[in-house]
Order: sequence, then structure tokens, then C-alpha cells
Amino acid sequence: MTARAERWLPTRAEAVAFIGRVVRSQWPILGVGVIFVVAFVLVAAEFWRRGSLLIGIAVGVAAALRLVLSEDRAGLLVVRSRGVDFATMTTVCVAMVYIASTIDPLGTS
Repeated sequence: MTARAERWLPTRAEAVAFIGRVVRSQWPILGVGVIFVVAFVLVAAEFWRRGSLLIGIAVGVAAALRLVLSEDRAGLLVVRSRGVDFATMTTVCVAMVYIASTIDPLGTS
């Protein structure tokens, strides 16, 4: 690498500090994302009912976080106004939980 290229690369400490700032500022969407990943793993493992229920729960958690957190703290959960975001996510949550309850377990319960 040239000296010029090395000058633009962050040090390990700078990279860790940057990642820490991102995690602290975006923890609501990261937490919801973790729940979604677990749900998709369940769906991929053919646990359709549990996975779709967990997707509904994740959207419900996102709705609750959007309702209680300020716009600065909610981070990437903010799309529209608080009321519209909450109403939309709550509707999707209820729909997903209903869909999950209607899925035939096919022996997976």
C-alpha cells in the first residue's frame, strides 16, 4: 500500500469507536433486526409458525420503540410521524400474528 492509501485508512481504535457510535445511536433498529434474523432462521429451518409469529413480535417491538422513544433516539425506525409509524407497524404486527395463528403447524407445533 502506498503512504497516501494508508493515510485514509482508519486505525483499529478509530474503527472500534465508529462502530460503537453507530451501535449506540441505532440500537433500536439493530435490536429489531436481530429478532428478524432469528425469525428468518426459524422459517429457513421450516418452523413456519414460530418464525412468522416472531416476525410479528419484531414488528410489535419496533412499534413500541417508535411510540416511546424520541425521534432522535428512535434512529432509523423513524419514517413518518410518530402516529403514522405506530399505526402502520401495529397493523402489520396484528396481521402477522393473525397469519401465524392460521398456519398449519404440520407437526412442528
